Amino acid sequence: VFVEESGGGAVRTGDSLTLSCELSGGPASWYATAWYRQVSGQDREFVAHIGWNGATIYYASSVKGRFTISRDNAKNTGYLQMNSLKPEDTAVYYCAAKLFKLGPAPTNEYDSWGQGTQVTVSS
Repeated sequence: VFVEESGGGAVRTGDSLTLSCELSGGPASWYATAWYRQVSGQDREFVAHIGWNGATIYYASSVKGRFTISRDNAKNTGYLQMNSLKPEDTAVYYCAAKLFKLGPAPTNEYDSWGQGTQVTVSS
């Protein structure tokens, strides 16, 4: 499966942004998708995960209550709705996919990763 993110940009504190994760080469309904983010020089950080069943969802504590992960199987696309953005949310956001996975997986076990999309939040 091929994964491509889009929707990043530069916003101000408190703004909202929605990232998209388009899957091609396989039905999105078969794949768990996860969002990670990375700041230059730091490790990739888990953000959110939705299992292949569409119902098993996890969030990092730093984004819980502000971010919402979802998926539209008809569009083969996953989403990360980000509200109340903070400067510390600034990072490159990556989408990853893994076949028939319910819960999160170690980063090296995902089948595919996107190239990332930059999110910059200024104060």
